[in-house]
Amino acid sequence: MDRRGFLKFAAGGTVGLVASPIIWNTLYDAVYWTQNWGWIPRVPKGESRYLPTVSKLCPSGTGFLVRTVSGTPVRTVGDRNNPVTHGAITALAAAEAELRVSPARIKTPLRRSADGAYVAVTWAEAERLLKEKMQAAGSSVAAVSGDPTSSINEVLSSMLNQKGSSDFYFMPGDEQPAALAWEAMGGQGRLGYDMEGSDCILAVGAPVLESWGVVAANRSLFNRTHPVAGEATQKLLYAGAVQNNTAAGADLWLPMKSGTDMALMLGLARLLIKAGKKNFAAGLGNFAAFAEAYTPEKVASITGVPAARLEEAAKMLVAAKRPLVIAGSALGSGGAAGPVMAAVALNMLLGSVNRQGGMVDMPFPVAVVDHAAAYRATIKKNLVDYTQAVAAGKAAAPAFLLVYAANPVYALPADSGVKETIAKAGFSVAVASFMSETCESCDLVLPAALGMEAFDDVQTPYGSGRVTYALARPVARPFENARSAGELFIALAQELGLELGVKDMPELLYKHAYALGAPFRAMLEEGKVHVAGFDAPVSPLFYNWEAIRKAASAPGADGDLQVAPVTVLAVGTPQTAIPPFATKVVTDYQLKGRYSVAQMNGATAAKLKVKAGDLVRLVAGNNVEITVVAAIFEGILPDTVSLVAGLGHTAFDEFSKGKGANVLALTSVCREPGTGLPVWGLAGVKAARA
Repeated sequence: MDRRGFLKFAAGGTVGLVASPIIWNTLYDAVYWTQNWGWIPRVPKGESRYLPTVSKLCPSGTGFLVRTVSGTPVRTVGDRNNPVTHGAITALAAAEAELRVSPARIKTPLRRSADGAYVAVTWAEAERLLKEKMQAAGSSVAAVSGDPTSSINEVLSSMLNQKGSSDFYFMPGDEQPAALAWEAMGGQGRLGYDMEGSDCILAVGAPVLESWGVVAANRSLFNRTHPVAGEATQKLLYAGAVQNNTAAGADLWLPMKSGTDMALMLGLARLLIKAGKKNFAAGLGNFAAFAEAYTPEKVASITGVPAARLEEAAKMLVAAKRPLVIAGSALGSGGAAGPVMAAVALNMLLGSVNRQGGMVDMPFPVAVVDHAAAYRATIKKNLVDYTQAVAAGKAAAPAFLLVYAANPVYALPADSGVKETIAKAGFSVAVASFMSETCESCDLVLPAALGMEAFDDVQTPYGSGRVTYALARPVARPFENARSAGELFIALAQELGLELGVKDMPELLYKHAYALGAPFRAMLEEGKVHVAGFDAPVSPLFYNWEAIRKAASAPGADGDLQVAPVTVLAVGTPQTAIPPFATKVVTDYQLKGRYSVAQMNGATAAKLKVKAGDLVRLVAGNNVEITVVAAIFEGILPDTVSLVAGLGHTAFDEFSKGKGANVLALTSVCREPGTGLPVWGLAGVKAARA
């Protein structure tokens, strides 16, 4: 039989098989029997319910519905009745049901043995050890929290205060430099942003559609103001070095070199003043004189933003009825206060402070736990100041160190002093849901329940323009031997004889709801979210031109290329790493095999004499070297490489270990001129083909 005859035979056989009912009956039988063996996993049968709650894994506390079948969470979806997120959901929150049973979950308390290995212990042993070590430490105790929205922080800070220690810290984030900047400009309360009330938003360095602020709410707002078949009712302008999702969705992208935020905003200030936007406050004359030097041509030479595009952005702000300027950092930490000061000054010029659609002076969360530290004081304390002092021997190492819901070993630069502080601590404890790099560095590791497994809350995440309060309710049993961190700390305080004024987490949450006038029963039983109105305080703002001038003198990062990190929640956070559910959305432009992908434009690739797919060595100023795969993307400025943050873990599970490089390894801590704030948002590297 020749080839043509074979093909005719094969075709005829196929037609015969399709026409015959025998093959379909056989397939049906095969499917039926193979899907009913006892060992094949099945979707649980029983009552299906959708229960509203909020995510404690997503940094902005995304509201969602948890679908449970016979009490087992099987899926999370957006909650259209949530007044903050309006049905939007982040990739991290969408993966929370799967993360609940992640291989990285800590299943039982672990204690480091004499040979350095971890051994499982009972909760009774762990609690006894916890009490003994904290009691013996006296006032030499310190604690770090990675969840600034939770009332659990009040329990921790109260315990430390009663033991005579003020060393309670939040993990660094965007709010810390913002609080410092707001206070420097005369702000009295907590800085907020009424994005929903604005008709034109300029986000400088703040990826509002990816990782900055209340992300799900930001995305929902963008979808509602940018209908597919209609005209946009709100303009979004974005300034950044990479055409990320925020830049791609923006009505105007200002391609700005990393670290030149202040020059861009000072250039805009000059144009606004010339257009007549110069609302008076003390220091206006000096600020205007300082900004005068930032002509569009000078700004273009510093930032890379064409003069015409800068002028277009200024015209859009002038024409808007309710403009708003936001400044933030791509990494969500390590940013400077100077850019936020400049953003405040722009909003002052535009008359966009304490009015609809502008910057708003919001009240700080009020503590209801006895002896707890005030949020206002805690947010201004810097963890890196403390850990660097301990590492350098300028401050005593704590005899007892507790790290809650945080992974500073991964999330902070190597010279932050975190590793040295943990090593020097007399006894270190990590309370976490997943086995992170920090957990692997501690003496005792305790499994914490997730938000859908315990009582917790979300108090007004940074980036909001309204006071909000939501409860995380247990809609499922805790995984394995995990326990509520809040209940654990309250029980520990009681064992130590410390007075909190609350006996358990429900009482603590009730006190917060009562203080806000929130409907606690409806929140507890129905998952309602409280959104409060408030009277904005009248802050005596002034143009602190001297502080802005000093901050603007900060040098750029050394190196032939600037690193522009991109934060994507689908890749997880330092506390969660890559969610197993999200591995399929990690693209070849972010991770290729075991290498991070460095995106660069064609001109940069030609200068380095590399092409797409080549291996490239990046060497930072701290002598850290990583190898990456080159990819060509013209949505990046020349002499810039873009790397996705969130890769390069050495802990967690098979989905995260050894995948790519940690962008933070390329960064080093330096001090911002004027404020002295530790910053590490910029990194410069030298590059060569590997």
